[in-house]
Amino acid sequence: MLKPDLFIKNTDTKGRGVFTRMAITVDTVIEIAPVIVMSKEDRIHIDKTLLHDYIFEWGTQKDKCCMALGYVPMYNHSYKSNCEYFMDFEKDIIAVKTVRNIKKGEELTINYNGDWNDGAKLWFGVAK
Repeated sequence: MLKPDLFIKNTDTKGRGVFTRMAITVDTVIEIAPVIVMSKEDRIHIDKTLLHDYIFEWGTQKDKCCMALGYVPMYNHSYKSNCEYFMDFEKDIIAVKTVRNIKKGEELTINYNGDWNDGAKLWFGVAK
């Protein structure tokens, strides 16, 4: 499921990102995407490719990784994100939900740390 008002466009500083053509209210699920789950051994190979930047740690022990389908890999990071994501390890899906009201034309962002308000430093340089 992907909210039909979402679209991908280039940003000024972060490459491509996910945006909305319409305002969206808080607590709206905007996407539910299936994932392709891969093993720890697969990740060794993936980490040597560009896909490294688009995969998620997966499983309760974080001993696997996954590639989300849909727009999920295209959400840019923000320490003040306006969306959060939820992993369902049983159904092999990631859901994205808004954490505040979103304005028409606004970029939709997630916090790569997992929790939408987690200020811990990331593995790559991003301004706070």
